[in-house]
Amino acid sequence: MTYLGKIGELTLKGSNIQEFENLLVKNARKCLTGVECKIKVIAGRLYIECDEKDSEKVEFTLNHLLGITGWAKTITCEKNIESICAAVKEVGKQLADQGNKSFKINTRRADKQFPMNSYEVSCEAAGDVEQFMKVDVHNPDCIINIEVRERCFVYTDSEVGCRGLPVGSSGKGLLLLSGGLDSPVAGYRMLRRGMKIECVYFHSYPYTSEEAKQKVVTLAQKLAYYGITTYLNIIPFTEVQMRIKEKAPEAWSTLMLRVCMMKVANILGHRCKAKAIITGESVGQVASQTIENMTVTEHFAELPMLRPLCGMDKEEIIKDANFIDTYETSILPYEDCCVLFSPRHPVLRGNVEQAEEIYKSLEVDDLIRKSYEEREIVKLTFNGEPDVRTDVPDPNEN
Repeated sequence: MTYLGKIGELTLKGSNIQEFENLLVKNARKCLTGVECKIKVIAGRLYIECDEKDSEKVEFTLNHLLGITGWAKTITCEKNIESICAAVKEVGKQLADQGNKSFKINTRRADKQFPMNSYEVSCEAAGDVEQFMKVDVHNPDCIINIEVRERCFVYTDSEVGCRGLPVGSSGKGLLLLSGGLDSPVAGYRMLRRGMKIECVYFHSYPYTSEEAKQKVVTLAQKLAYYGITTYLNIIPFTEVQMRIKEKAPEAWSTLMLRVCMMKVANILGHRCKAKAIITGESVGQVASQTIENMTVTEHFAELPMLRPLCGMDKEEIIKDANFIDTYETSILPYEDCCVLFSPRHPVLRGNVEQAEEIYKSLEVDDLIRKSYEEREIVKLTFNGEPDVRTDVPDPNEN
């Protein structure tokens, strides 16, 4: 059987388009490790040919493959009108059996040498379907698509793809991943722009539970379905948080926690050769995400900070979370370290000078280095179970 993926944004690339197409094929092959199939890109279409027994794995891959706008399971036929009509008739009968009463045919004639134009092909093919359903070009119950290329492909409405660029075409980012709704969506949005991501999670045992930790592992795995491979760095942060509680002004505790996270992210980002730090911050959503407080946080970052959700509201974020299947995991009632020791009246408009003085007074650099060195590393892949690592992975491995 043949699956057809529609390539969107890549078609706008110039002389380097083949690099993006090759990367798309490479990513698809990684996801389909162990599956015997043929994968190629021709004239703006991704083709995957496989056996029926592998269809579930192929469809799961296409639902998570970044770089295509949609995909469809097709019937292929010879490039003549008799074969096209027979294939369309077969599809039309299946659609009628499903309860559809009206149809429309869309034809795309990529091969301009074909003797009939798109309108003529649609009209000819529709005749054999009218015995099952009536034609309705304005508001049909279903649409039958015909594409005339090196072969002919017939299919019904295509599934929605993830769009974007192939993962690996835009460098690597380090994602601050919590157990909430926002950060997984932020990671997905940067994956969609072609970035590989590595994740870091701050765990404050026993104040945050093992269930909270497993929740984040699950979220990282869901991102790995889009990113193919990722690492989750679990940072033990209890001692750092206790130092903040002990020495920082209460109103500044949350902002100082963010600053300390940036310090760890700096070390980790350089280690994994990340080009940027990614967060799930949205302007004005909580006290630490006012423009002034976000400026303070960014001041302590040594890499550019990307905030893909900064202009989104909660409803938009929830919509994306449902699309990538992280919503139900994110709302599980296990709190992360960000909500521990939260002040009743947090500072809303911090300034860099005061933040530097407070951070210096914490004398926390040694604890930050210790937490980094004691981190747990979990490797997550598209095809495998989470793999707890004791070594430091090669920055170029994923």
